[in-house]
Amino acid sequence: MDRAFQRTQILTNHLLQFSPPSPLSSNACLSYSPPELSESYAFDVKEMRKLIDGHNVEERDWLFGLMRQSKLFNPEEKGGKVFVSPDYNQSTEQQREMTWKRIEHLLERGAFKGWLTEEGEEIEMRKFAGFEVSSIYDHSLFTKLGVHFFLWGGAIKFLGTKHHHEKWLRDTENYSIKGCFAMTELGHGSNVRGVETVTTYDSNTGEFVINTPCETAQKYWIGGAANHATHTVVFSQLHINGTNQGVHAFIVQIRDADGNICPNVRIADCGHKIGLNGVDNGRIWFDNVRVPRENLLNSVADVSPDGKYLSSIENPDQRFAAFMAPLTVGRVNIACSSVYQSKVALAISVRYALTRRAFSLKPNEPEVLLLDYPSHQRRLIPLIAKTYAMSFAANYLKMLYVKRTPQSNKIIHIVSSSFKATFTWTNMQILQECREACGGQGLKTENRVGHLKGEYDVQSTFEGDNNILMQQVSKALFAEYMAAQKRNKAFKGLGLEHMNKPCPIIPSQLTSSTLRSSQFLMDALCLRERDLLNRFVADVSKCKSEGESTQQAFLMCYQLAEDLGRAFSDRAIFQTFIEAEATLPAGSLKDVLGTLRSLYALICLEDASYVRYGYLSVENGASVRREITKICSELRPHALALVTSFGIPDAFLSPIAFNWIEANSWSSV
Repeated sequence: MDRAFQRTQILTNHLLQFSPPSPLSSNACLSYSPPELSESYAFDVKEMRKLIDGHNVEERDWLFGLMRQSKLFNPEEKGGKVFVSPDYNQSTEQQREMTWKRIEHLLERGAFKGWLTEEGEEIEMRKFAGFEVSSIYDHSLFTKLGVHFFLWGGAIKFLGTKHHHEKWLRDTENYSIKGCFAMTELGHGSNVRGVETVTTYDSNTGEFVINTPCETAQKYWIGGAANHATHTVVFSQLHINGTNQGVHAFIVQIRDADGNICPNVRIADCGHKIGLNGVDNGRIWFDNVRVPRENLLNSVADVSPDGKYLSSIENPDQRFAAFMAPLTVGRVNIACSSVYQSKVALAISVRYALTRRAFSLKPNEPEVLLLDYPSHQRRLIPLIAKTYAMSFAANYLKMLYVKRTPQSNKIIHIVSSSFKATFTWTNMQILQECREACGGQGLKTENRVGHLKGEYDVQSTFEGDNNILMQQVSKALFAEYMAAQKRNKAFKGLGLEHMNKPCPIIPSQLTSSTLRSSQFLMDALCLRERDLLNRFVADVSKCKSEGESTQQAFLMCYQLAEDLGRAFSDRAIFQTFIEAEATLPAGSLKDVLGTLRSLYALICLEDASYVRYGYLSVENGASVRREITKICSELRPHALALVTSFGIPDAFLSPIAFNWIEANSWSSV
């Protein structure tokens, strides 16, 4: 009781304290000063942009210009600058129609010329550049184009044969027909092999009959199906003479030229989503829909007029893989586009942090710029390093794809699975950190960063659930390990050649120069990948020796599988960073890039697996952390130059990246 009385007395005295009024000193209002006035560029930002964009810089800028110059892209003046961004306050139907009008506008100006009717590396890289620019403006525009060109168009091109190409590709390129891609079902997403749609063949009429036998077989999340698509590629089990020959692809018309839904086809809307509301996702049921025999995409297998199943690939697993292999391009496209959202978010949040102040360190001193706080540097600058690393890895992935051969399909599948999972996960991490780093302004839709989270969240699951993709990567590495052991030959391919060398050893004490050495950093990344692969093989083998099936053994070792997948990805990405750095002559550009390269690898070494599996001691882990903080401070003067090098035009950023005071003034209301 005495203690309670004492505390009450102290509180009462505190509340009743009286201090004489003092004259208020007038503080000058904050003013905006462009960061370019105080920040200098120590390297050529145009040359850096060429390095990280990698290709088609002029075509990118031309497409940016097309969007800036049209009212269809919703230009709006804020704070003395004009920004282009979709109006996300529109209804779902309005957003969908605006997405379609933007596609028509770009089509009329030749933006898609040759995307399906021309061949070669140049057109494929130009197409990738076009998709990346479209993703910077709006994920709905990017996705709607991707479904039409990469999924529908890609299926015709790679799963079809000459007569399909002649009949469908040009009409697809000029949008005489509008395609969609009916693979996912209500009951089956990642497990494509298990789709329940059934197709049979009627030899009397020479037609395939496609049917949705149950509700879980309805095609779901089909982009373009709800409003605009006239045709779709349907993935279905093919039953011939009572035998299921597995999943095959068929062309089916779902609307006529006037937009009316075709007989025996039912379509429903998937409804409002947390993002991507400019895409008309729909659900499709087929009630014994008949299509000509020629509508089977038959590059892998065919059915003769009298109903005989024909394929040069007898093994059904290999046949299924052959059907899936050409569709990897969608995964490549998603992986690469996600990097550009990270660029947008970082360009906005770093520019804001170079003009927004908070708190004074001493009385009567100016408040401190956000990016001058070590904690803020630690939040954003490592993410810049990650984004540069992903940019180089994305360029490597694109070149790997456009130079593909039948022998390289497996490598493309593994690398694209790994990078798609890593890039999209990292993008969501960057968007979240940038949103928080912008404070309350990050919540405003017009400032883009917060809204992008809802728009791009889906990338973690479409074109392959990230966790499943990482498990596929680990299974592939397991297979490579077992094949090398069986042949008693050295590892070759997938960057696993380091497995043939002696195991790297991490020094007991790590100096600053060691921590920045590219050789040490590569050794540290290889050590983790090597050890986790050995552990994974040992654990799976142990489970199998105890009577578990191979599949069950993989499932039981899923945690190691996930760690291994990330280790492979980190090492592979770092390798592309080193290769990009090696192309530069000595100078300021190479110096800054080398520092970024060290920072990226050190962030990877912060991963919990380095302590969990004993690769780093607690002391060495602390040394890594201190070095990261030190590098962040060194890169602080280059922050503006590094994000300017992303090459995102001002109009595609947001008001808080520029004069955020004027943008929020009374006169702007």
